[in-house]
Amino acid sequence: MAHTFEELVNLQRTADHAHAHVEQLRDQYGPPTHDGGWTEQQTETYDAAWSTWRDHARDIQAAVTEHAKEQGTARNEVEADVKKAARHPE
Repeated sequence: MAHTFEELVNLQRTADHAHAHVEQLRDQYGPPTHDGGWTEQQTETYDAAWSTWRDHARDIQAAVTEHAKEQGTARNEVEADVKKAARHPE
């Protein structure tokens, strides 16, 4: 499926938001310990958030690759442009 640049930016923002949620949970719960420092509920919540982030990250990576191929542009350039637009809107 072809994606417009704006769709790529929105996918990146979604992935960034999911990553921020994972980081927020990590900050809130503290580092996991070998003696089971997190409750079962905390572990399930974190695992679900991490899985969501992973899925969004995979989706944006695939979309950027596809877009770069379709546009005949270097993938790393597309990725940099998308991240810049998503994280630093003008």
